[in-house]
Amino acid sequence: MHRSRRRTQTQEPKTAPDPRPDVDVDVGPTSPRPSWLAEDLYPFVSRSTTIDGGRVHYLDEGAGPPLLLLHGNPTWSFLYRDVIIGLRDRFRCIAVDYLGFGLSRAAAGYGFTPAEHSRIVERLIQELDLHDLTMMVQDWGGPIGFGVATRDPERFRAFVIGNTWAWPKSDPGTQVFSRLLGGPVGRYLILPRNVFVEKILPGNVKRRKLPAAVMDAYRGPFPTPDSRRPMHVFPREILGSRRFLAEIEEGLPALRDRPALLVWPTKDIAFRDRERRRWEEIFPDHRTVILEGAGHYIQEDAADEIVRAIRDWFPA
Repeated sequence: MHRSRRRTQTQEPKTAPDPRPDVDVDVGPTSPRPSWLAEDLYPFVSRSTTIDGGRVHYLDEGAGPPLLLLHGNPTWSFLYRDVIIGLRDRFRCIAVDYLGFGLSRAAAGYGFTPAEHSRIVERLIQELDLHDLTMMVQDWGGPIGFGVATRDPERFRAFVIGNTWAWPKSDPGTQVFSRLLGGPVGRYLILPRNVFVEKILPGNVKRRKLPAAVMDAYRGPFPTPDSRRPMHVFPREILGSRRFLAEIEEGLPALRDRPALLVWPTKDIAFRDRERRRWEEIFPDHRTVILEGAGHYIQEDAADEIVRAIRDWFPA
């Protein structure tokens, strides 16, 4: 078994236009924290590195086997805060903000597509020299993370799979969602109206109402219509990234022998039993934990259950 080595990156980013000029990405013990990010909710040391001209923000907390945590839309590493707190005594928890999300900043010309995000995550894994990785994915974290894992399977030991997918989808519901929110109507709803943060996110946390400070942390990275462009790309790319998704699907058999833990909600309208059963077929050595009553954003609805499930399951 290889050992992973921690390398803290301190490079300054190249000067480049960014759609979020009001976002302060320098969060840490020696720099100011954005006013919208409460310290008690996000009590971590932020780290960053420059990849392809973009400033990639990530957390690297705890010690032990490396656990890579990948988010979806419109979230960022903040989504995993309670999972990290619950596991950092046993794992080295690495949570990434994709460029354009959270506290990461993209260089000029970056398109915010899942294929690009996947390549950036791959580069970060290489820079941190991570091996024997367990990777947790949810929402767009599935295609982005499994894009990396199918290209470099030897780095990955096991998977924690939330409600996600990693293959082309074209059922009627998917087509409507992708074309509507990825098109002109979605552009209006997402850019000036901020519907992903204001409506879709809180509406798909089913067990509780998100507190004001938590909502502030999700609003903070997207203060202007232009800053919200990355959120608009994702729904378009459900259909637009069909080739990327097909390549991942072709590579999944190479990971078939890895153990997998499924943490699956019952109240997600996007990913249902059909997707869960497909993951169970892909990974014969699996354990499934049903998160009863949880919605799409399982880390907000069921962090404690996810932490317990990982602790109970993690392969020795």
